[in-house]
Amino acid sequence: MSQGGGPRGRGPGGRGPRARSDSPLDAPEVIARPDLEAVLADEKTKELIEEYESEAKTRTLTGAWARAVTVLSVATTLFALYYAAAGAEIPLTHVVLVPTFRLFGQTITTPQIYVMLFLTAILVLTFILYPAHPRFLKRVSLIDVPLIVASIAITAYVLLFFDQVIYHVNSPTPTDFVFGVIAILTVLEAGRRTIGWHLPALGLAAIAYAYFADFMPGPFHGPPKDLDDIVSNQYLGLDGMLGTPLQVAATFIILFTIYGAILDYTGAGKFYVDLAFALTGRRPTGAARTVTVASFLLGTVSGSGVATTVTLGSITYPMLKKAGHDRESSGAILSAGGIGAVISPPVLGPAAFLMAEILGISYLDIVVMAMMPTILYYLGILLTIEIDARRLGARDIALDAPGFWELTLRYWYQYTSLFAIIIFLVAGFSTITAIFWSILVAILVSYIRRETSLSPSKLVAALAAGTKQVLPVGATTAVAGIAVGILLQTGLGLKVSSLILALGLGPGDALGALGLASLVEPTHLFGTLVVAGIVLWVLGLSLPITATYLVAVPTVIPALATLGVPLPAAHMFVFYYAVLSEVSPPVALSPFAAAAITGGNPYKTMMLTWKYALPCFLVPFMFTQPDGLGILWRTGLVDSAIASVSAVVGIIAIVAGVSGYLFRPTNVVERVLLVGGGLALLAPGIVADAVGVVLFALALASQLLRRSRALAVATQ
Repeated sequence: MSQGGGPRGRGPGGRGPRARSDSPLDAPEVIARPDLEAVLADEKTKELIEEYESEAKTRTLTGAWARAVTVLSVATTLFALYYAAAGAEIPLTHVVLVPTFRLFGQTITTPQIYVMLFLTAILVLTFILYPAHPRFLKRVSLIDVPLIVASIAITAYVLLFFDQVIYHVNSPTPTDFVFGVIAILTVLEAGRRTIGWHLPALGLAAIAYAYFADFMPGPFHGPPKDLDDIVSNQYLGLDGMLGTPLQVAATFIILFTIYGAILDYTGAGKFYVDLAFALTGRRPTGAARTVTVASFLLGTVSGSGVATTVTLGSITYPMLKKAGHDRESSGAILSAGGIGAVISPPVLGPAAFLMAEILGISYLDIVVMAMMPTILYYLGILLTIEIDARRLGARDIALDAPGFWELTLRYWYQYTSLFAIIIFLVAGFSTITAIFWSILVAILVSYIRRETSLSPSKLVAALAAGTKQVLPVGATTAVAGIAVGILLQTGLGLKVSSLILALGLGPGDALGALGLASLVEPTHLFGTLVVAGIVLWVLGLSLPITATYLVAVPTVIPALATLGVPLPAAHMFVFYYAVLSEVSPPVALSPFAAAAITGGNPYKTMMLTWKYALPCFLVPFMFTQPDGLGILWRTGLVDSAIASVSAVVGIIAIVAGVSGYLFRPTNVVERVLLVGGGLALLAPGIVADAVGVVLFALALASQLLRRSRALAVATQ
């Protein structure tokens, strides 16, 4: 990877403004298009993704262990596909595709049995692939074998005695207790190996609180739980490790990782990068716009901010460097675009599927709610790129890449991945069934051209990758299920929520005392949102996005709901601020990963990423305000359209004000007008929109007047 950069400390352009001309000397420099397949196969790229996306590297196995991993991974993938297809009808018919069957006298599609079998597969693969310590990285150690046996035993016990143990949740036997303790310990260890010690420590702390609640001070004091009740609820109940988080991972999330793996092996990722190259043109901002557009398109395949950042960084940093972007601004563009992959439909991050299940709504509703915030997010990035290029100057870069129509004629079928899921959902299919049929479509259309077809070996590798990619999420959801289950069972979640409310209500009480009662409620809400954002930031310092969201569900969301925030808006607020953990100091994973590629200062890269990602910080405050659901398209068509147009203009104003450039460099008064007008336009309500339009118009008029004066002086 290239480690060079443009001149340091002079902004993205690395040079001041320069005059344009039509001289052949100023023709855009043509550079070769990097090979995505070579980048993905590069060991350094794989190491960077592992380093910043998970806490531990995975083993590279050979021989019998490697074959065992492949067999178990493929079997788990096929089992998940079977579960999705069992009982589902073929489209436009009433023919059931796959019948159900029984194992050891039990129907394996019974949710509790299926989730237990899924958990065992995840645990076994985790203990084989993830070492207990880096010194055990080269081979499976003796420490792993007892954990593998234990992982099988905890499910075998439930499967063999299912008709008896399901009635032991509230009155466990000594045998239930022993297997329950083993299950909790193995899940916590799997979590420690894949995502680090922070979430397992939180799980242990939750168990300790439940047992010692009567020793807790102040508002945290409560009646303790018996240890056998704690263990049995976690092991045999559906409110612990087998709760909603793991159920979603075993159904929705693994299907999307399978879908992503299939698209990856059929060349969809390469197609989208080429498509971004074809769409961005040859303007000075072409290099940066290529990264941004490619981030969105590649995110439909990867669904991971870090993976998107590292993959595109390895491909496009040399291009950004030649265009004149320095190391830090290049890293910021890469990481900001990569983070957007997590919030971009049609395939959002794993937390989005959890949100749909918890809210009891269709995944299509989540996609619709995420649509406008995603547009605003990428609009902010693209506008900032354009302004930086105009203000600082940038070189024209032309890519030696296929054109749009050439790509479309050759690989038109790759577009199906952008629309297949949405089409099936709109047609009335359940989320699971829609993903299942989308996977089949992706496999079938790959055979249209030989170079994208899935040969038997590629198909096996893709099916195995689908399960391997879900291992950290599976461990995360199982451990988070322990913590979340106890937060709900003990009432600790509501106590934390009350504390958040108390911290957020302070300024409102002061206004009420001054007789400004009409301002109390919005002040309460704003203060609570700020406190909630801080709580989510703190959680995100050590927890991945999915875990941050899950822990916030019983703690942060009740506080927002108490103040009248609709549940969809409250969940979206938590989701977006959980995503911001990717850029939150001091552990900003995506900027740090980008800096590792560009060789830039990671902290400077992180701060510049904040600039590019500014809309992601502001948009959640929009839809949590009274009458703010229009931006999520949860109101009437007209109201939603007005809210969306207002938000677009608001983002334009804020970006121009923060960047200090509209049609020309802005002065202090214009920047204040632009930022103030933009914030007013982001706030819901006709009055706020009117104020925002007036402020934006004043700034615009000032810019046009100053430009006309400058032109008049220049012509004299």
